[in-house]
Amino acid sequence: MSFEKQVLYEDNHLLIVNKKSGELVQGDRTGDATLMDRSKAYIKEKYNKPGEVFLGLPHRLDRPTSGILVMCRTSKALSRMTKIFKDRDIKKKYWAIVGNETPAKHERLEHRLLRNQKQNKSYVHQGNNKEAKTASLEYAHIGSSDRYHLLEIELHTGRHHQIRAQLAHIGCPIKGDLKYGFSRSNKDGSISLHARTISFEHPVKKELIDLTARPPKDSLWDFFEKQHR
Repeated sequence: MSFEKQVLYEDNHLLIVNKKSGELVQGDRTGDATLMDRSKAYIKEKYNKPGEVFLGLPHRLDRPTSGILVMCRTSKALSRMTKIFKDRDIKKKYWAIVGNETPAKHERLEHRLLRNQKQNKSYVHQGNNKEAKTASLEYAHIGSSDRYHLLEIELHTGRHHQIRAQLAHIGCPIKGDLKYGFSRSNKDGSISLHARTISFEHPVKKELIDLTARPPKDSLWDFFEKQHR
């Protein structure tokens, strides 16, 4: 996929893209190419910008996850978008494919999550550890195939691996997510979690930004997306 096809929105302040599953957002010890680098190269070439291109990141997406990622082209936009995310003045919905039926068709989940830095994993914690943080989300069952189920998830907090950990805790690990208990990996190493929609007030223009990102191209995602067109 060319980078232009990943772009969902751009102006002088923001660049919003549909991140591919498996795409690394920022550099890590692997040394693999990053989405940030590709984005900077795109801006530099398209706008013939001399020198270094500024691009800030007000939030994150895990490497195996796909979907909407917001980047900021100015420091003003970055500081304002960071506050928007921190204050939860934003609506984000995810799609997740799971193999097991959920306990209810619609439910709010609240847990306390404890992050294990060495394992890069979060666990639902039942004790009194002060490091544990409250995590809240709502899910709705919105579709089924012969073997899998599609959930739409709205986050109320933004904890590390929150969706993955909370769904695993209720017996519904995300398809392909070996780390959180799914039985086998996806062929491409992704997990079937997609940042589907985002809605917020533009940090500078003050107009509503309301975007939807198509999930990755594969037969199961295609099946579920056709159900919801």
